[in-house]
Amino acid sequence: MSDRIRYVHTNLVARNWKGLVEFYVAAFGCKIKPPERNIKGDWIDSLTTIRRAHIQGTHLYLPGYGKDGPTLEVFQYSPSVRSKLSKVNIPGFAHIAFSVTDVERILSKVEKHGGSRVGQVVSAVIEGVGALNVVYARDPEGNIIEIQKWNGSPKKMKGKKGNRKR
Repeated sequence: MSDRIRYVHTNLVARNWKGLVEFYVAAFGCKIKPPERNIKGDWIDSLTTIRRAHIQGTHLYLPGYGKDGPTLEVFQYSPSVRSKLSKVNIPGFAHIAFSVTDVERILSKVEKHGGSRVGQVVSAVIEGVGALNVVYARDPEGNIIEIQKWNGSPKKMKGKKGNRKR
């Protein structure tokens, strides 16, 4: 008998969970999955190894998935620890990615709702995969988001190599 394994969520620790939820709803069309969480007690202290931990937040349905799809869990911890801004090349989870139809338009929404750009919008052909239009951005708390659009198929892209900056 084999184990049944299913990916269910990614947790994003926030300084201001309500503000971050508003950002992901406005910029990417995520939807709130009730109920809000207000978690504390001996069991959560034992799980997290944080004394008197208090967690508040919610889950977000991700665009492109139904009610049974994976979620983005946005939690705020008390007590919390301040840390340096994340970078794209630090080992561990580096970013979340959204596939979009218009990279520039979604980047504008990110910036309009308090996010920022990390690098430039670039286009590249990835051998065997296809043409990619992509940019890294940050949410209002500095977490990195990849905004991407894939065009064409690898067969159609044969002979079209290289990177170009927009």
